[in-house]
This record gives sequence, structure tokens and C-alpha cells, in this order.
Amino acid sequence: MKKTLGAVLAASMLAGAAYADGHGERYVMITHTQGTDPFWPVVEKGGRDAAAAVGATLEYNFDVSGDMAAMAKLIEAAAASGADGIIVSLPDAAALGPAIKSAVADGVPVVTMNSGLEASAELGALMHVGQPEYDAGQAAGGRAKAEGVTKGLCLNQEAFNTALVDRCTGYFDAMGADLNMIDVSNDVSQIETRTAAALQADASIDGVLAVGPHVCEAANKAIKDVGADVHLACFDLSPGVMDMIEAGDASFTIDQQQRLQGYMPVIVLHLYNNHAGLLPGANIPSGPGFVDASNAAAVKAEAGVNR
Repeated sequence: MKKTLGAVLAASMLAGAAYADGHGERYVMITHTQGTDPFWPVVEKGGRDAAAAVGATLEYNFDVSGDMAAMAKLIEAAAASGADGIIVSLPDAAALGPAIKSAVADGVPVVTMNSGLEASAELGALMHVGQPEYDAGQAAGGRAKAEGVTKGLCLNQEAFNTALVDRCTGYFDAMGADLNMIDVSNDVSQIETRTAAALQADASIDGVLAVGPHVCEAANKAIKDVGADVHLACFDLSPGVMDMIEAGDASFTIDQQQRLQGYMPVIVLHLYNNHAGLLPGANIPSGPGFVDASNAAAVKAEAGVNR
């Protein structure tokens, strides 16, 4: 997959450079961040870099409340503003689907990214850029089991987000166990408190999966505070997570290469709009891949910047 993805990326970057012909398109990217997750600035950077490469303008929007109804209104506003394309994360297809369908019906091309792979096509989006979340969770669970985990706990910071539920579900399916997931919120202090409480309530838990980088950093603190002997695995990269891997506090993290999730949709929309519907023949998988002690040093400088 890495070879295929690399070829797609290289071709798209060349295409972006070749077609940076000043058409002046305006693309709107809308994501479900509340502004507290270090993951999303890297996505935004990818989108802005791609827009600069093709001579387009990118507007990046999110609602700090994290409310799906508010996010749907941002999609509606982008379509009404005459955007040349919309790039949107899709954590809740039921809540966001009507706004996406309406935009498509009005002739605005939409590319989904990050979350919502399974619902993307049925809502009328051109394609999806992201990792298959259930498969990523399975990869994490399979490795955790091989590394000795017998009873796991999954920490989900966005209970509404189907992609994060898929990660947790895949993790436990790979271990042949029932789902054991708790809502820890996006607040670091609550993540620490709820993780510690769960570990103290069940001393048989010997594996924790945190499905966000800030969650993993907070979980590591909680594990140390309660003195638990727990296998910790993460999703996504941050400087803190990389330090944890190098220190042996976390076994691995799943890298979905989120810069691609911002970069590739802009390139896709530019080609689609300017070259008679030119479009890749399939969704673009940006992950998953493992970062662990064997390769952490090689990517550490990229964490929080391009990955």
C-alpha cells in the first residue's frame, strides 16, 4: 500500500505543480475539531500547502463547540457562498449527510476526508481520503495481543465520532474480546481522571488504546499516577507521543499521515474542476502504518508538523 500511495502522491504533486495556472478557485475545508487536538493543524497545513501549489485559496473552518448541527451549518454556508469545492471530515454521517447532499445537489463538488469512509459515496462525495478506521483498529489490536495484552480498555475522546468507535471495535475484535470503551472527553484533566478511575476499578486491565495523541499523553500520566503495569498504544503522532515511544512508555502509535488528508483533496478538486472531471479511480488511503521504537527517530521531527 505504501508503494501505491507514494506513487499517487508523487503523481498528484507533479500534477499540482503543472496545473498551478491561476484559475483562482476557492475551496473550503471544514473539520470537526474543537481546536484542542494537535492533529488538525497538520491537516490544515496540508490543505494550505496544496492550495498554494495550484494557485487556489483555502478557507479552513471549524466550530469550537464540536456540535454536529453547527458543523452542518458551516457546510451549508460554504455551499451558499459559491465555493468551488468543499472538503469535509465526516464523523457523523446522519448529522452531516443532509448538508453534504444539499451541497452536491447544488453543484458543489465535495471530497470527504479523515472520517466517514463508509458513508462518503452514498452522500454524493467524489471520493474519500483517509485510513480505513476499523482496519487500523484491528492492526492495533492484533499487535497488542501479540505483545501480551489480555484485557483492554479503549479511550474515546469523541463519543459521537463513528471513526473512533470503529478503531476501538477493531482493536477488540482482533483480540477476540468484547468492546470495552469509555468516553474520556477532549479535556485533558478529565481524560486523566476517567482513565485512572477505570484502571483502579479493574486491576485486570493490562492494555490501553488511546485513539488520539493528546489522549495518549494524558493516559500515560494517569497510568503512572495509579502505578499500573499497562501496555499503552496510541493513534496519531505528536512530539509528546514520540517521546513516550522513545522512553518505552508507549509501544506504538498508528500513523494515518494526516497531512495527506488535507493536501490530496485540494489536488483532487483542482484537477476535477479544471480538467473535465479528471478524478482518481478509487479512494486514497492515507494509512494505517506503525510508528514504534524501530522508526520513531526517523519521523520524530515530522510529528506535529507534517505527520
